[in-house]
Amino acid sequence: MTGAGESASVVSLSSIVTRFGKNVVHDGLDLDIQRGEIVALVGGSGSGKTTLLRHIIGLTRPAAGQVSLFGEPLDAGSTYEQIARRRRFGVLFQQGALFSALNVGENIAFPIREERIASDDEIRQLVTLKLGMVEMEPEHALLMPAELSGGMIKRAALARALALEPELLLLDEPTAGLDPDRSASFVKLILSLRDELGLTVVLVTHDLDTLAAMSSKVAVLADRKILSYASLEDTMNIDHPFVERFFRGEQGRRALAHINGGG
Repeated sequence: MTGAGESASVVSLSSIVTRFGKNVVHDGLDLDIQRGEIVALVGGSGSGKTTLLRHIIGLTRPAAGQVSLFGEPLDAGSTYEQIARRRRFGVLFQQGALFSALNVGENIAFPIREERIASDDEIRQLVTLKLGMVEMEPEHALLMPAELSGGMIKRAALARALALEPELLLLDEPTAGLDPDRSASFVKLILSLRDELGLTVVLVTHDLDTLAAMSSKVAVLADRKILSYASLEDTMNIDHPFVERFFRGEQGRRALAHINGGG
């Protein structure tokens, strides 16, 4: 049996309320994500998927309710304790969000330098290690973001997200803008990293092929709450207009066939 912080949910959202002016986006939303899960957040436009991701990482705060990570409230404890807690997750933003004025190596090194936990020589070694983890070469460290393809931007941003060896990885539309081959390759990379590093993964996606290939569970955002938190197969059987539109069209049937066929 592990300690309380280890046995608790990695992400716990309790009674979350989110408002933008008079518009209520989340109203009493609850979600608990266990260690090792790969959870896809899906929902219609305006359902607050990315907003929920931003609440989890502390970029925004809900109007009410509590966000907890690793068994502790996100903002609990001293400033040092909060920083230590935030070091335990990494984020891949939709467009990569690389610093355009820094080269790839400097981007990956940035969070390590901020923490002041390594010498310059150690940082160079860590950058090379992280590049290798995302299947990039050491010489790619010298490239500027403007010189990278869409797929390489995703990989460089993933390397930066993994720089501090997080336990939780959050992905916002990780395969958006990639062609099918690069998308499949990126999904395979994330799955291998999940197994290698023991990551818990939360992703926002509208791509059913990515969802089918990656997710152990699907959290459906609808009617201002988590409508369902279940496997893809069980999710597709729910009687709800969003589920009907999103999962039971041609792409949804193909994604489910992909799972059932094991291919």
